[in-house]
Amino acid sequence: MAMRFPQLEDSLLEAVLDGIEEGILVADAAGRVVFVSKGAREQFGLTAKEDALRLRDIAGVNMQRCITRALIEAGFDDAVSRRQDRFVVFEQAFDRPEGRRHFRIRTGLVRQESGDDLRLLLFKDVTDVKRLRAQLSAGESSEFITDDPKMREVLAQVKQAAATQAYVLLQGESGLGKTLLARMLHRGSPRSHRPLVEVNCAAIPDALLESEFFGHVKGAFTGALGDRPGRFEAADGGTLFLDEVGELPLHLQAKLLRAVQEQSFEPVGSNKTRCVDVRIVAASNRDLKDAVNSRLFRADLYYRLGVFRVRIPPLRERKSDIALLARHFLEQLHARGYPRVTLGEAALRVLLDYPWPGNVRELHNAIEHAVICAAGGIIVPDSLPQDILAYHGGMRPPRAAGFAPATDDQLRGQILFALKRSEGSKVGAARMLGIDRITLWRRMKRLGL
Repeated sequence: MAMRFPQLEDSLLEAVLDGIEEGILVADAAGRVVFVSKGAREQFGLTAKEDALRLRDIAGVNMQRCITRALIEAGFDDAVSRRQDRFVVFEQAFDRPEGRRHFRIRTGLVRQESGDDLRLLLFKDVTDVKRLRAQLSAGESSEFITDDPKMREVLAQVKQAAATQAYVLLQGESGLGKTLLARMLHRGSPRSHRPLVEVNCAAIPDALLESEFFGHVKGAFTGALGDRPGRFEAADGGTLFLDEVGELPLHLQAKLLRAVQEQSFEPVGSNKTRCVDVRIVAASNRDLKDAVNSRLFRADLYYRLGVFRVRIPPLRERKSDIALLARHFLEQLHARGYPRVTLGEAALRVLLDYPWPGNVRELHNAIEHAVICAAGGIIVPDSLPQDILAYHGGMRPPRAAGFAPATDDQLRGQILFALKRSEGSKVGAARMLGIDRITLWRRMKRLGL
């Protein structure tokens, strides 16, 4: 039950609100600001009486648009056509005479006894906190746990590209952390105070892709009950991350190319052009150059997205990272409530001799499986998932640090495993096994495969 207070005089209530460090704004349904606290006046340089103040222009920022974008990012897809009474929290930067200031804003609708809704906005200045965090993390390379020279070079490239406005194309197999790199690019860019909008192009049905990217207007198609901004508009001023961009159908690639290079588009069902300022970071687990040669991906879009290209090496090319990552995941799992266990040397040798087609994601899952199956607090080969053991021909992992030559059973298991993971492609299987295609063919022939 809500606590009820005795009737307060307006002067006392205003004094209480002015005593709060956070800035407070209250606006009516039409977007007219009806109350400005002392903190807000000081934060934004507003005069004591702001009779003409509107949410669409608070210190040069359209707060109505910011609130709508925050609601959409929070999952309220109908925020444009329907008023939402849920509170949301987002960050926004304001250019002030003393420099750029960053605010964490909490906003929502509050219903009065008269039945009218008022919008409440609470502004907390977090500029100093963000600067302190940046200083504390300045000495840290990234969220990536790595001791590999190739991966350190990738991180250096990401850091170099982040400070620019160049479009970046991240290429590498699944499970390597391309999304984490995209977030690093955004955080290290001049757009870090603006939104990062992530789109998994492979997870959206073809029929909805155009609307998802560019939005639609009311009545554009069956079920379009109101205007809905797309991902490009939601990312205005910030970064748009297109994950698995190679999965886009060709007919949409042409429309995407225009939006990417001209920074303009028309929502579905509208002939009104909308302009945005968006930086594109794209990622693909397939080689887009090969896709261009196979006419599965437009060359002009490939070169437009790939102004700065970064290739992420697979885990099998970074053997020194396997033990490092495995022990890091053990600590993470212990922090989540799993028992503390030790990675045995025999199990580590099995992990080091495995090609990791699922890369870091598969390693994490394998370690979690091993922790569950560990006996006596030690991970042994039998604790590992069956896929990894099958690669070694059943339950016989390498026994010596120097790795004895694989038996025929082990070779057969490795080849069958690689063929299965590469969907029957001998080229892919050979690459996974670290041998050429001719060697793979000879081994298959000798083993009767």
